Amino acid sequence: MESLSYRPRNSGHDYYGRGTYLVTLVVSGRERLLSRFVAEFGHKGETGYNAHPALTPLGEAVQEAWLQIPARSQTHGNKVLVHACVCMPDHFHGVIEVQEPMQWSLGDVIQAFKATCTSIWQQQLGLPASTNRPISVDCRKESAPGWLREKAALHDNEGDLIRSMSKKQRQEYYTFVGRQQRPLFDDNYDDTVCLDERHRLAMIAYVHDNPRRAQLRRLLPDFMRRCLHVQIGNRSYGAFGNLFLLRWPRKVQVMCHRRHPVSHLPYEETDDYERERDQWEAAVMKGATVIVTPGISHGEQLMKNVCIERGYPLIHLQATPISQYWKPEKKRFEACVRGSMLILAPWDLDMMGSVGNVPSDSDYSRFHNLNTLATEICAFNGEAKIIR
Repeated sequence: MESLSYRPRNSGHDYYGRGTYLVTLVVSGRERLLSRFVAEFGHKGETGYNAHPALTPLGEAVQEAWLQIPARSQTHGNKVLVHACVCMPDHFHGVIEVQEPMQWSLGDVIQAFKATCTSIWQQQLGLPASTNRPISVDCRKESAPGWLREKAALHDNEGDLIRSMSKKQRQEYYTFVGRQQRPLFDDNYDDTVCLDERHRLAMIAYVHDNPRRAQLRRLLPDFMRRCLHVQIGNRSYGAFGNLFLLRWPRKVQVMCHRRHPVSHLPYEETDDYERERDQWEAAVMKGATVIVTPGISHGEQLMKNVCIERGYPLIHLQATPISQYWKPEKKRFEACVRGSMLILAPWDLDMMGSVGNVPSDSDYSRFHNLNTLATEICAFNGEAKIIR
């Protein structure tokens, strides 16, 4: 992984074949070059708030370059469609579909788009395109690092020079030549592979809703807080949401096995589950109670969904790490907006040990270990320590 801005590419996936992808590109240095926010209140929506980015001239050019991808790709015999895009201030989202197997990979298509955007940006700055700039301008100066002068002597254009560098060398190179000669976007990019038609529509909806989500995180910092390391008792978690829920006086754990221990029926279909569910809801309605669950078994999932739909306070433990740019999906995001949810992701979950001689990184052991953590969270009455 070349940057914390990105997830690794999907190993084993055929990026030459048909497929639909949500692509994310991040402006180098997270500079806010593509747009600025214009916020409006009183519009329809779950939060009564609407925001849209006003594009800069560069953002307009980037958006136009994205829309031109199908025509540009067609000249190389590649058939692609673009379905949606949004230029956020410091990053870009777009949904792209490969309709027929290509001689190019998706990475080649995105790289061509990024190169076009960099050239446009440099033209707007009044600079010659970096691929046409003589190497001697920067790299053969006496003040240049020795390794850079040696590499420059072996290459005739900057494109070849850049490709010959390691990530660390590129960083040193751009520090030497200045930000304006660096590509507009970071080296890598993130792609999410579409699973089905429902997922494709969700991708498009996510792109359209991204400005509103970004502004809500700014407007509701206490409810939308992201922390990479929060110390709760003796364990460290990533967190997203309302940390104040940890301080509520009563926390009730929801834990359900998949099968009833006596009847062996699905637990959620038994009288015991119905009775326990009534007890959980009654505890919430009395006030000052937070439901705590990983929501793994079907019974736990049902109660988790009830909490989200009805706005009950919920601490949800998940196995997926919370990284610097991680975001929850729509339902949990909206629950965070209301202040009714905290998402916790334990660090070193797979180091907690095996359960019943089943490897610790198995779903079985994770299920039990996450419920062990839920028990600890319910017993926790101290102050969480935010490390970062």
